[in-house]
Amino acid sequence: MSVGRIIETGACVAEGAAWLAAREPRFAQALELCGPPPLRRRADGFEALLSAIVSQQVSVASAAGIWARVQAAGAVTPEAVRGLDDDALRALGLSRPKVRYARALAESGFDFEALRTMPDEAAIAALDALPGIGRWTAEVYLLTSLGRADVFAPGDLALQEAARLLFGLEARPAEKDFAAMARAWSPWRGVAARLLWAYYRAMKNREGMI
Repeated sequence: MSVGRIIETGACVAEGAAWLAAREPRFAQALELCGPPPLRRRADGFEALLSAIVSQQVSVASAAGIWARVQAAGAVTPEAVRGLDDDALRALGLSRPKVRYARALAESGFDFEALRTMPDEAAIAALDALPGIGRWTAEVYLLTSLGRADVFAPGDLALQEAARLLFGLEARPAEKDFAAMARAWSPWRGVAARLLWAYYRAMKNREGMI
């Protein structure tokens, strides 16, 4: 399998949003309310994945604060992380498990360049094999750092809540059910995620991801 469509620019997002809106009236409603969803692209590599680790299981505001301290300390390269002891990393706001994950990543020698040419599921599996990198973190990395147009993150609570609101569901969809629901949005599941994050922000007045 080859790598599919990559979201490079706002025009790519707009193309995907138009496709979704034409096929699902609720996405058309979300697009009308929120306007074009953000590109949500960032550089790939060690720093981006470390940022994703920092963001796990904390609020967007908390993650932003911790990440600002990590950046200020220059702890954004494998060499810099290896040069800090556990107490220094803890002082930046990392929990004990996240200190272990950051150190494991810094010592892994992970080939981020090779990841760019892997098919979606192979890339997710490669990331998931790293300590502390679960499927959600891997999917968000593919969405934001690799720009994969057809990747979704059904375990994301903000996406689940946005879908509950937008589709009038009684409760947040379970991850397995949400993944099945999202199949109808292929090949633009990555844009569906961006639309739902934008809708979450509009309805809750707060970001669902950093």
